[in-house]
Amino acid sequence: MSTTTQQPQRRLLTSLADTIRSFVSGSRLLRLNAAAMPTAAALLIFVVLVTFGQVQYGGIVELGTISSLFINNAYLIILAVGMTFVILTGGIDLSVGSVVALSSVAGVMLANAGVNPWIAVLVMIAIGTVMGLLAGVLVDRFDVQPFIATLATMFLARGLASMLSTTPERLEADSAILGIATRLTIYDGPGVNDLVVPPSVIIAILTVVVAYVVLHRTRTGRTAYALGASEQSARLMGLPVARTRVLVYVISGSLAGLAAVTYTARLGSAQNVTGIGWELNAIAAVVIGGTLLTGGAGYVLGSLIGALVIALMNLLIIRDGSIPPESTTIITGGMLLVFVLLQRLVIARRRKG
Repeated sequence: MSTTTQQPQRRLLTSLADTIRSFVSGSRLLRLNAAAMPTAAALLIFVVLVTFGQVQYGGIVELGTISSLFINNAYLIILAVGMTFVILTGGIDLSVGSVVALSSVAGVMLANAGVNPWIAVLVMIAIGTVMGLLAGVLVDRFDVQPFIATLATMFLARGLASMLSTTPERLEADSAILGIATRLTIYDGPGVNDLVVPPSVIIAILTVVVAYVVLHRTRTGRTAYALGASEQSARLMGLPVARTRVLVYVISGSLAGLAAVTYTARLGSAQNVTGIGWELNAIAAVVIGGTLLTGGAGYVLGSLIGALVIALMNLLIIRDGSIPPESTTIITGGMLLVFVLLQRLVIARRRKG
């Protein structure tokens, strides 16, 4: 490698190292709000992974790699955003992976049958909305535990997807849905180091932005936080607890349908076994991002960081080549355990305060 090429990389690595030192030095970390500690830890882990990957394998801090990271994981980011709403209220949604399968299979079959592709896209999102509404009604109106309610909708969605088709359904080559994954070159770099942003990534980023505004600038968001912190207190304050509890599941289901759109557009096909285990990845991204499993505290931007941590970890395992891909779940589980323990520390500090 030439000296000219090495100098920018050295400056970049020095900058990353300075970022880590400034992050952990002094009392900055101690001055963070206790609830923000897990999110700060996730951000630190992401920076460490980026630095390690760049030093060990190279080519991590490049426009092409960053583009691929977002393109391949746009669906996970969207699912994590929806899951954030649910977990903030103290709930859980196990159905999102199955909803992706049902929505994608139904959407592809409709598009191939001659239905306007954009109507098919709306139907995909609507399927997610209906499944989320069903889960929300079970939880709120019938007082069913979120785990059981969404487990039921998970089996229902997976069964319906299998009834529709048990073989891969492929979009026609000229389907307009594929345009959602069309790569738009923003910056033409040297070689394959281009900054490309397909509409699917724009959709994922807009989802994060809108979710941030809803959670931090609207009554619905404040109610979601209050509901997770203390349902009884939220009711005494006159907040719309019942409506919000149903709404968060509707949001999660709708975003699962939207994730199905972006994933189907990228893959060009759909299958009834799509999305198996994705709900666990979404939950892991949310927890790693700092949202408390007990509800009441967390940040949607943290969920974005959590999704990127999981995506980057998978990328580094692929780059290494010597680590079995199956180890991904072990590493993710270990990280999840660490963050759950960190959450317990946060809760303990809250009680003492």
